[in-house]
Amino acid sequence: MASCDVQTPVQRRANAKFAKENEGRMGKSTEQLKKRSKETPKSPISPLWMVILGFAIFGSLIFELISRFFFR
Repeated sequence: MASCDVQTPVQRRANAKFAKENEGRMGKSTEQLKKRSKETPKSPISPLWMVILGFAIFGSLIFELISRFFFR
């Protein structure tokens, strides 16, 4: 008896995931697949740096307005 004929539950889940991901690729050329991957551009700056930049700009604006109203 060969013990490699039986799939473990982990292998079964991995195979199902692989089949699901590749189901959308069936019948399409490599050019069509490349076009799909190019449609989702990645942001050149991370969300953390966007928050820091926004805080620096808008935070300084708020502090400037507070200082002009209360500390003339």
